[in-house]
Amino acid sequence: MKLTVKQLATRLGAELTGNVDKIDRQITAVSPVKAAGENEVTFASDDKHKASLSQSNAGAVIVSARIEDIDKPQLIVKNVNAALIETLRIFAPELKAATEGIDPTAKIANNAKIATGVSIGANVVIDDGVEIGQNSIIGSGCKIGENSKLGENSRLDSNVVIYYNCRLGNNVIVQANSTIGSTGFGYSFIDGAYRLIPHNGGVIIEDFVEIGANCCVDRAKFGNTVIGAGTKIDNLVQIAHNVVIGKCCLIVGQAGVAGSCKLGDGVVLGGQVGLADNIEIGDGTMIAARSGVMSSVPAGQQLAWTPAIKREDAFRTMGLVLRLPKMAQQLKQLSKRIEKLEAAEDDKK
Repeated sequence: MKLTVKQLATRLGAELTGNVDKIDRQITAVSPVKAAGENEVTFASDDKHKASLSQSNAGAVIVSARIEDIDKPQLIVKNVNAALIETLRIFAPELKAATEGIDPTAKIANNAKIATGVSIGANVVIDDGVEIGQNSIIGSGCKIGENSKLGENSRLDSNVVIYYNCRLGNNVIVQANSTIGSTGFGYSFIDGAYRLIPHNGGVIIEDFVEIGANCCVDRAKFGNTVIGAGTKIDNLVQIAHNVVIGKCCLIVGQAGVAGSCKLGDGVVLGGQVGLADNIEIGDGTMIAARSGVMSSVPAGQQLAWTPAIKREDAFRTMGLVLRLPKMAQQLKQLSKRIEKLEAAEDDKK
């Protein structure tokens, strides 16, 4: 894709200002501020980016307000991130689109219901009672178990496994090698051995959920594990049995949500966050990376550290921990001084 700066501004509905002598320059890609060349557009969404623009070779920049003393065209938009998303779509690689139809190597049960416009790739296996909605895409090597349902306009990338009795809504994306509906990690120690507790429930994934690569969402013991509409899950995330996640949550890579946890709407879990089982996280709570949450949390909290505490308390604690080596040295010096003083007192006796 090639567009002039002027054409890109029109596509974005942007106001064009700055060096208008260069608005006919061809733009072929999007790049970060420091790496962008003269045929690439960049963006400045915060002060850090703006400070680097004077050294940037970018052919144009997307900004929320005019920046003085920048000798390049500026595309002024209301929301830089929204404009960046659209720009990335415009200049996305032109890949071969999935074609409607069923690959001859796919194995489809006779009573499966496949709607119009569906694309099913090579070596896919679809079991009895499965339903797939209109215009959904099933990548090569996927397996969909008995009586599971996938809504409209959804996409399963290569080698995704959907176990039996799972429900995925409309506009759902599951990236490669993820597994939905596997048996949860629930055991009881009986007669000298661990015995698996049957997990007879299912999984419900609501509309507009996106799940990254190599994730696992376990089925419930009874009832359903639920992921609410609009929630986005990064790669390598574990969601255990009977977890209920609210709407529009963000869960970052390597996070682990233990069994029967309940997350409210808009919860954010940073990378490698771990939640103990059977706790509740209130609406809008944000938990910083590598935190360990051991008990329920009210709505609207910002937590960090392990065990997780309020963010401001965590920062103070971190400051004290970083001072420990110096404090230890000071303590050692004070101890020596006390020993000398005590020795001097003993000599006077």
